[in-house]
Formats: sequence, structure tokens, C-alpha cells
Amino acid sequence: MSRDYYDVLGVSRSASEAEIKKAYRQKAKQYHPDANPNNPGAEARFKEINEAYEVLRDDDKRSAYNHFGANWQNYQGFNGQNPFGNAGGAAPQVDMSDIFETLFGDSARQRRGFGGFGANANYARDGADIEQRIDISLREAYKGARRVVSFQDGRDIPFKIPRGAATGTKVRLVGEGHPGIGGGRAGNLYLVVHVADDPQFKRKGDDLHVDVNVDAFTAMLGGEAEVPTMTRPLRVKIRAGAQSGQKLRLAGKGMPKLRHENAFGDLYARVMVTVPHPLDAAQIELAEALRDSLR
Repeated sequence: MSRDYYDVLGVSRSASEAEIKKAYRQKAKQYHPDANPNNPGAEARFKEINEAYEVLRDDDKRSAYNHFGANWQNYQGFNGQNPFGNAGGAAPQVDMSDIFETLFGDSARQRRGFGGFGANANYARDGADIEQRIDISLREAYKGARRVVSFQDGRDIPFKIPRGAATGTKVRLVGEGHPGIGGGRAGNLYLVVHVADDPQFKRKGDDLHVDVNVDAFTAMLGGEAEVPTMTRPLRVKIRAGAQSGQKLRLAGKGMPKLRHENAFGDLYARVMVTVPHPLDAAQIELAEALRDSLR
């Protein structure tokens, strides 16, 4: 003998229609097989919940169940007709939109188009994708990085962030999104890269920009200056008469181009002319003499 339908839903025999529907939605969400992949008894419990709701939500069937208990379906009215509206005692299908909207919200309503929960029902739907932000430094973006994502079921999955990744780059983990419905495929997990600002380098696409201090005498007379790069500093030539704000291009010293092996952007070094400070009296006199000579 099957369990009492009121006990299955956890409601009293005097429960209202709204109370029955609320209890059904809670129980169905709790025991839906897709929400209980490691519970082999969930599917049977889910079917039992739907069976109970199918009867108790219908006034005529509920009345028959209250009178005849588990044998309510065997009751036949006059002329062999089922008094509940379907010939031969066939029960209408449960509208699965209730449970799918409970589990998956608006997306289920938008993509609904499945039949009832019967042997011929076709309600398979692929699971939704998930996006999760992953923060890395600019230097990690230059070299590539490794991370591990942990799941609630105890699994740890390592993954690699490719060289040249920029903010918005996505790393896909296939099948690690929301589970599918009714045999549908699971969605994917997309790890969305966010590259933090670097205190020294500024990134524009695949190019890098950096400021380089050049003393006034080197700027006037020419010489060399040290330019930082993502790997090691380089000595570059400064031509006489260099002006503050002037940019020097170092080809191929920028960021790796994403998924283009051995291809790099450029590095632009902006000259920032500095002046000596403070000056003593003799130095001030020499500076004034130089100034006057250039007028």
C-alpha cells in the first residue's frame, strides 16, 4: 500500500489548495533527481511527491481519495464513466512548469515547451552556464598562471590561464555548470579573468607603457637610460635634446599575444626629465650662466 498522500506532502487533511501547492513545490525542489545526484532514492521520492500532488490538487480526486483511500482510482460511476472527467480512470499529467520554475526561475519559463511528467514526456533541457571571476596580476598574465577551483562535492580541478590573458578572457571547464534537466547536458563553467592594475606598467591591448626617469643632463646631451621590462631591465639610447613626454618604442617587449605563440606587443617608454634638487650656491650660479647662454 502506498504512503498516505497527505503524509507524503507533509500537510494536514484539512490543508487548503495553496498550502498543498506550497508543500509540493518545496518537496519537489528538495527531492528533484538533478538536485540529488548522489541520492539513489531521490527519484522514487520525487515521483511519489508528484503522485500525491496530482491527486490532492484536484478537488474531485481528492474527495474520492478521502473516501476510498488508496483504491480511489478503482471507483467507477454510472455507465462505466470515471466521475473525475477522464475515461477509464486515466489521470491527467502533472504540469511540470511548477517544479521547473521553482528550481530554475525565469529561464525555465522562457525555455518551457516540454510535456507532462509521463512516460512519453520530452522535457530534456541543457543546464545553464556559470561564470566566475578569477583575479590575476599583470605579471601572471604575462607568464600564464595556474589556479584550482573547488566544488561543493569535494572535487578540486586545476586549470591554466593562458599567457596574454586580458580582463574578460574566459577559461572554459566543460560540463561543470548547472546540471541538465531530464537527461540534458550540463552547462559549462566559465572562469572570467580579471587582470589587476600594475603599479609600474600600464596595459593597452597587447602593448605596455612605462615611465622612465631621465636626468636633465642626459636629456640635453644624450646618453643612456635603464628601461624596465616584464623580464629584465634594458639599456636604451637617449638622443641629445630629448623632451619630457617623448616615447621610446621597444618592439616585441610588450605582452604576449593571446594564443599566438612567440608574438608580442610593444613596450613604450615615456621619458620623464628630472632636474637636480636641491642646488648649492655654486651650482645655482652655473645653472644661471647656462640659462643665460641659451637665451
